[in-house]
Amino acid sequence: MLEEKLEDAYRTDIAYEIFLQELLEIGVDTRRENGKKNRIRNAKFPYKKYLDDIVPEYLPEEANKRLKELKTLKFIEERRNVIFAGNPGTGKSHLAIGLGIHACNSGYKVLFATIPLLINELKEARSEKRLKTLERKFQKYDLIIADELGYISFDKEGSELLFTYLSLRAERKSTIITSNLSFNRWDEIFNDPVLTAAMVDRLTHKSYVINMNGNSYRTKETMDWMKQ
Repeated sequence: MLEEKLEDAYRTDIAYEIFLQELLEIGVDTRRENGKKNRIRNAKFPYKKYLDDIVPEYLPEEANKRLKELKTLKFIEERRNVIFAGNPGTGKSHLAIGLGIHACNSGYKVLFATIPLLINELKEARSEKRLKTLERKFQKYDLIIADELGYISFDKEGSELLFTYLSLRAERKSTIITSNLSFNRWDEIFNDPVLTAAMVDRLTHKSYVINMNGNSYRTKETMDWMKQ
């Protein structure tokens, strides 16, 4: 890139000031693009899904209505949570990852983790007496995506650690949670009615709660692919 610019400058006899300005602009653009790539890599997404790839009409009705608003990322600025709850295959993880990548490209620091892996990490940190260090690290993220709440149940320690961890972020930073269970079934995960009620109350306060019950988004995508 630099060699090409130098050759162009010699050939067109461009003014020194203009040449320097163009070099500075290239440097700024390069740093910006590298920053986006680094944030996406550090977010640890399991795969890349983009909001532009979503067919809004395939989403459940409420998600379709809220998609434009969520794309503004205002919920991150306002430190509000987003909860996608509904049956499997309706686009919850696609939406969560798409919003996460969009946030990375917009300058936000993001982390993706499945709930089971997150609980394992919290347990390991407690056993190694570095839980506070891990909690401070998590607080630095503008957005954390906690995926797959409801696929497995937790023991008492895991439930309490997850509750504490998510509570620390409440109204301070944003968290996106995906769950295949409605709130009235969360006690199947935590096996503690009191803790479940507290968890739901804390997570839903001032949050975007999106009903994701509907026909399978993946099935519709597959049908489109087969028609091509």
